Amino acid sequence: MTTTIRGLLGAVLVLVCFGVAVAKLPPAPPLTDAQKAAAEEKKAKDAAAAEATKQAQARTEDRVAARYYAEMRAKGKQVAPPQMGPSATPSGGAVSSKPEKQMAHSPTETKR
Repeated sequence: MTTTIRGLLGAVLVLVCFGVAVAKLPPAPPLTDAQKAAAEEKKAKDAAAAEATKQAQARTEDRVAARYYAEMRAKGKQVAPPQMGPSATPSGGAVSSKPEKQMAHSPTETKR
């Protein structure tokens, strides 16, 4: 039991010393206009790289799925068509503002 207490006291002492050392550090100097511009440029590059990676991932997933369905058809096996998840929408992200019940039960209006 005394070993546990000694260990806890040692850990507390380390944390207190670390806190005091960090508290004595001066604040970071403000960013210059050049640094701000560089940070914005890096942020834009990172966003573009993330979007490119996302598109490459989607193309790869589509290619793998198409190959799987082609192989299953070649073997003569029936495969259920792919199901779209709740976050995927066929119209590119446009979501209707109508509630589901209203959409499902409202009659379609056609003029003759």
